[in-house]
Amino acid sequence: MQQNDKNKKSIQDKLSTIKYNCDNTSHLIPDKKKCAKCKEKTCTFICPADVYSIDESSGEIIVQYENCLECGACRIACPKQAIDWKYPKQGSGVIYKHS
Repeated sequence: MQQNDKNKKSIQDKLSTIKYNCDNTSHLIPDKKKCAKCKEKTCTFICPADVYSIDESSGEIIVQYENCLECGACRIACPKQAIDWKYPKQGSGVIYKHS
């Protein structure tokens, strides 16, 4: 194994180093009716932080907004435009080093 391979971190390793100041309410609100009709479920694989998943028993979308990187990929990629996406309240959300 090369030295560079030893130093490579997975996306999960990198995400675990990010700090968040969580709000008590979600800034990501999916339209459950539109989500129920969506076959693609793009949000479940486009999000780099795995914020979205599907409840296997009910089929409903689960949103773990506390992990959101605020990149907006879900909002842009959603074929149904079903995600009401806003920035978290001031002082909440992801904390970047140089912000």
